[in-house]
Amino acid sequence: MRRREVITLIGGAASWPIAARAQQAAMPVIGFMHTASADQFTHLVSAFRTGLKEVGYIEGQNVVIEYRWAEGQYDRLPKFAADLVARQVSVLAATGGDLSGRAAKATNTTIPIVFEVGGDPVQLGLVASLNRPGGNLTGTTLLSAELAPKRLELLHDLVPKAINVALLVNPTSPDADAQAKELQAVAPAVGMQVQVFQAGNDSDLDDAFAAMAERNANALVLQADPFFTNRRDRLVSLANRHAIPAMYPFREFATAGGLMTYGADIAEVFRETGVYTGRILRGQSPADLPVLQPTKFDLVLNLKAAKALGITVPLTLQMTANDVIE
Repeated sequence: MRRREVITLIGGAASWPIAARAQQAAMPVIGFMHTASADQFTHLVSAFRTGLKEVGYIEGQNVVIEYRWAEGQYDRLPKFAADLVARQVSVLAATGGDLSGRAAKATNTTIPIVFEVGGDPVQLGLVASLNRPGGNLTGTTLLSAELAPKRLELLHDLVPKAINVALLVNPTSPDADAQAKELQAVAPAVGMQVQVFQAGNDSDLDDAFAAMAERNANALVLQADPFFTNRRDRLVSLANRHAIPAMYPFREFATAGGLMTYGADIAEVFRETGVYTGRILRGQSPADLPVLQPTKFDLVLNLKAAKALGITVPLTLQMTANDVIE
């Protein structure tokens, strides 16, 4: 081989990493923050990537995603948002509930933000209106708080003799008080009364279920909160151990062995969050993208869990369910 050819090859090889790094740097960067931990939400990250792919973005090929997981320590969220904004991400996806969206909004007024929350984004102060968000935020909502009365009604249909219902809430959640007041207001209409129990950390969970037993709670409604979703296996185990029929907010609890769930499909909501993130990368303004709300809510019944609790699930309720786990 001639000397000139050798020099050319060496020079070309040396430039490859530089070119690759330049191409990597040219990719848009998405900042993705969530209130919980990654190991419990891999399917939701996958759904988010699916939404991005629908708009033409594939992680590692033409977009970079930087992840931040609070692992239930909500005081980390403002730091995560500030760090991602300082890195000048192209879009900030603030997922995992209301506190994540609020932290992102407080940090930045220019970088586009796509939130995924459980409550009303207008009441949370995230957007001016659902149809015309204005500003630099838009996103998706699960409408979790609004579904609480329906969850109580379905629980009554399954266990009509249950009168003393426990509502387990996370006291750090912005809508904990509102949900408690709403359930306590509607409970008498179905012959129930609601007692509120709180758990904001791991040690509180055992104490809360012990308190439920002491106060003769014979049914449970669980608040939709990332802290609880991240600990769904433990919560289902505690409810089953104490023989308390429980209504959970999302399908993931039923697949973990929980009795029944009613709520939006979280994976679908994360897919839509990914689609919106991609559309903003394409140049659309968040101010012009209406906040997306679920149009379909699933009732999931776990017959194995019902049998273990000695509950016979009415055929009418089984026929109403979107999914029945045998």
